[in-house]
Amino acid sequence: MRFRAKIVDLACLNHFSRVINTIARLAKTCTLRLTVGKLYFILSDKVANGGVSMWCELCQGNFFDEFQMEGVAAEHNEIYLELVPENLSRALKTAQNAKAVKIKLTNKHCPCLRVAVELPSLSSSSRIVTHDIPVGVIPRRLWNDFREPSVPDFDVSIYLPVLKTMKSVVERMKNLSNVIVIEANLSGEMNLKIETDLVSVTTHFKDLGNPPWASEDGCQSSTQGRDLESMAEARIDIRKLQQLLAGQQVNPTKALCNIVSKRIVHFILLHEDVSLQYFIPALA
Repeated sequence: MRFRAKIVDLACLNHFSRVINTIARLAKTCTLRLTVGKLYFILSDKVANGGVSMWCELCQGNFFDEFQMEGVAAEHNEIYLELVPENLSRALKTAQNAKAVKIKLTNKHCPCLRVAVELPSLSSSSRIVTHDIPVGVIPRRLWNDFREPSVPDFDVSIYLPVLKTMKSVVERMKNLSNVIVIEANLSGEMNLKIETDLVSVTTHFKDLGNPPWASEDGCQSSTQGRDLESMAEARIDIRKLQQLLAGQQVNPTKALCNIVSKRIVHFILLHEDVSLQYFIPALA
């Protein structure tokens, strides 16, 4: 099992750093899955137990100048590692104007991702700062626990308003309640609501638009024949939503959410070379 990669381009390095910062804000620990073409950051708290789950996918070719890996076996050419993303985020903070960053899987005393940051220096020799990030190697028999979550058969799919706007609304609401209701319909309308014994506050968004896919493949059948005005809603933990909005360091080119009434809210944030899915289960 071997893995080594190198980033030389500064724009790619900063972009990669922002992605890792976002993930560090969403997950204390996560699984890094390495394949020949892609990297995945996966958090699979069992949604049934009220945990969120996350699936973030990056094309390695858009970030790395060199990327070599050999998986556990020829027919299973993948590597699954458990790590604390905050540690990787901290290591990359030292690389803001680095000449190059190399990442390598090593195993001296325990398995580690070694991040070697080559910094510019005044003399001819360069300074190299290395960080060893402990990782756990996940055995093959457990890989099935980290499959891509299936997109639930949703009632409504809608584009999100500008995330900064949404974030400031949610931050104000968070001071009033721990629970927020997200509701949306197929006419491009979405409401964020909190209701307590003392206060009820609703923010309305309109003309957001609904993604076309509900009609394209026909598999999301629950949206078909649905009254365009009727709202699908889910009550969720407001802190989990705020965490998602506050963690965004990568401005997505598209952001949408799918609501399965009273069951789950599924967010999809797309950037040209990164996609992040985030699932927040509904509260009873």
